[in-house]
Amino acid sequence: MRTLTILTAVIGAVSAAPSLISRVATPFSIASPGGIDDITLTANNTLNGTYHSPNTTDSNIFASQAKPKPGHLPINLVNRFGGGHVNAYISGLDSENRVVFVRADGKLVYPSSGGSSTPVRINDPISIPLPAKGKSITVTVPIVLTSARIYFAEGTLPFFIVKIPTGDGLVQPSPTNLKDPSAGVNWGFVELSYTEGKAVYANISYVDFVGMILSMSLSSTDGSTQITRGLHSYALKEICQGLAQQTHKDGFPWAALCITNSHGTPIRALAPGDYSAINPKGFRGYWKSSVDKVWKHYTSKPLTINTQTSAGHVKCQVSGDKLKCQGDNRAYSKPTDTDIWGCNSGPFAIKAGDNDIHKAVVPRLCAAFVRSTLLIPGGDVQPGVSRSKYYKAGPSNHYSRLVHHFEVDGRGYAFPYDDVNPDGNENASGTLASGAPKKLTVYVGAPPP
Repeated sequence: MRTLTILTAVIGAVSAAPSLISRVATPFSIASPGGIDDITLTANNTLNGTYHSPNTTDSNIFASQAKPKPGHLPINLVNRFGGGHVNAYISGLDSENRVVFVRADGKLVYPSSGGSSTPVRINDPISIPLPAKGKSITVTVPIVLTSARIYFAEGTLPFFIVKIPTGDGLVQPSPTNLKDPSAGVNWGFVELSYTEGKAVYANISYVDFVGMILSMSLSSTDGSTQITRGLHSYALKEICQGLAQQTHKDGFPWAALCITNSHGTPIRALAPGDYSAINPKGFRGYWKSSVDKVWKHYTSKPLTINTQTSAGHVKCQVSGDKLKCQGDNRAYSKPTDTDIWGCNSGPFAIKAGDNDIHKAVVPRLCAAFVRSTLLIPGGDVQPGVSRSKYYKAGPSNHYSRLVHHFEVDGRGYAFPYDDVNPDGNENASGTLASGAPKKLTVYVGAPPP
């Protein structure tokens, strides 16, 4: 990892506790875009398709084959970005699991690797140029589309295609590879699923990173409208400032979660678990003292998990160095730093055959660690305390804390189980869903007024 020492003045005045950060230089991570040889293929940046053609083509090639199942979903793209020119990209899998892009005119592009096992850049016209700030463009998606994303980028965002055993796979931009060809671009995306039943599920998530500021709304044929406003237009700069302050406080590389381009401008902030792809040792041991205290605390007294299911409240207690819960088919060993960041490994991995109690305990227990609510007053019942008490004790997930602080309406996951909340409290999901969608609108650069 390369880092650049960037003074606070580069990113503006600090709104909170300015004297804290003005005394120190801030080591952010710096993007250094490379070429095809610098691309790293992982499960996180490859969308696997089941079709391969020798040449890139539009949907006409399927005239004598099974055609993609039709649909009709208008997507309105609204430019509220104050920077440079913005391009959008709509990609996903059609009903036959073939990688496809939807162009501005609604036509389809099926990219081809040409049989290359080395990623090949897609040079075909797949970008959707957005009009000037304050204006919008509507693209109608003419087919069913799953595992889809609507990308937005300040400038051009490179995509690649590669031959895989099942067909052709789409190589998507990687937020964690500092040498990825996309590394220096300001970009972001919303997730989309447009099902065969013509239902729509769209989501804004900050589980992996914060990038280009996006908001969205979904109207239905019954006249109702849902909206997720996401982050304030200035949020990324403020999150980076907050991360720098946290590094000054505890010495861990929170500031390095912030990635800048070559000019020193912040373009992304990574979640701590994703940052481990850049620096695996950066947060080593971060949670250890807290985990040890939790285990000691619940050796002598019980922890109550409200499963929020028919199983009701379940008592858990540490015995023999493992946390055991009544009716649970498996006990819990001490989680590592990686386990807590991702909530899907070690004791938090849900396996085939796990019973309903285990499936209910895992998200509630991991959320309690992430939010640092286990050793505070009221923490013996999880979930139990109000949002105002999240992230107050240390150590904690300060990336999640800052993301939620700068969300307009509190919606948008900052870690995988961010929808865990006490009974009666609205969750933090940024998902919009409708079985009878009329129009999906995505706002780029700032939420709607």
